Amino acid sequence: MTIKAGDKMPSGTFSHMTQNGPQKITTEQLFKGKTVVLFSVPGAFTPTCDARHLPGFVELADRIKAKGVDTIACMAVNDVFVMNAWGKHGNVGDKILMLADGNADYAKALGLELNATGFGMGTRGQRFALIVKDGVATHVDVEAPGEFKVSAADYVLAQL
Repeated sequence: MTIKAGDKMPSGTFSHMTQNGPQKITTEQLFKGKTVVLFSVPGAFTPTCDARHLPGFVELADRIKAKGVDTIACMAVNDVFVMNAWGKHGNVGDKILMLADGNADYAKALGLELNATGFGMGTRGQRFALIVKDGVATHVDVEAPGEFKVSAADYVLAQL
């Protein structure tokens, strides 16, 4: 079942890089009592993700956070080391929390997994953006195949 606006976010765990190495973060830690923009890309370093999706959120992070967002998080079905390297490459600093969903468990829990085996990429997450308030999805915007509109930073900013 695919998540929709008004649904409670499913429980899950991500990995992220810290100064002390890879650490787990639960969805409760991520969402409880906070407003979070969670966006997903099919893969770190892939063309649209690297050239437009992540950079848009880096560029607009201050404006998004000024609208009351506590955390902007980028999720991809990649390992924590790739997500950390991509974050460094994209100069995210502390603007974006880079979350690894290494086995696509959370993408599947959201009902937003993507079969990318035809591209040699296995199971990935679809391109989407969610606005989550205290663990409840208030906006769910999933891109149509090959599109990049409703999950873009400027579109998300306009929804806040």
